Amino acid sequence: MSPTRFVTDSSLEGLARRLRQLGYDVAVLRGARHEELFAAAAADGRTVLTLSARRPRRFCAVPVALVPRADEAAAVRMIAAGHEAASAPFTRCSACNTTLRARHPMEASGEVPGRVLRRASRLHSCPACGRWYWDGSHVARLTLWLETALGHKLERGGDAPTGS
Repeated sequence: MSPTRFVTDSSLEGLARRLRQLGYDVAVLRGARHEELFAAAAADGRTVLTLSARRPRRFCAVPVALVPRADEAAAVRMIAAGHEAASAPFTRCSACNTTLRARHPMEASGEVPGRVLRRASRLHSCPACGRWYWDGSHVARLTLWLETALGHKLERGGDAPTGS
């Protein structure tokens, strides 16, 4: 199966962040009306992530993933079971959806805490929004949450960065 690219509105922004951490390409259109969301999906070849079973008539061919309300773990499990991620876990910016780039720790001088520079063997950054990512204590918590939601261990690529 080929990777599924998603689009959603701000009502599912938390889910979008979790899916990005798993490597899914999820665009968030803040403030978009339901019809605008479907128009964007049709234009970009994306699947709509939504809580609503309602669908504009002129967009009946646009694929939809109806996610369970108020159960983010179930939504992550459902998406992961039926759709392939675009990349390995922790390779997309959780804030803006851009693919991360490996960077030398010295390039982060002044932008990340000194303790990170002293300990990190690898850092990654988002070329779009400038966020830095590294292995930290939060990564273990994120990984545990994702593995619990999925019901299995995460398989990370060899050079896959982690969250920040």
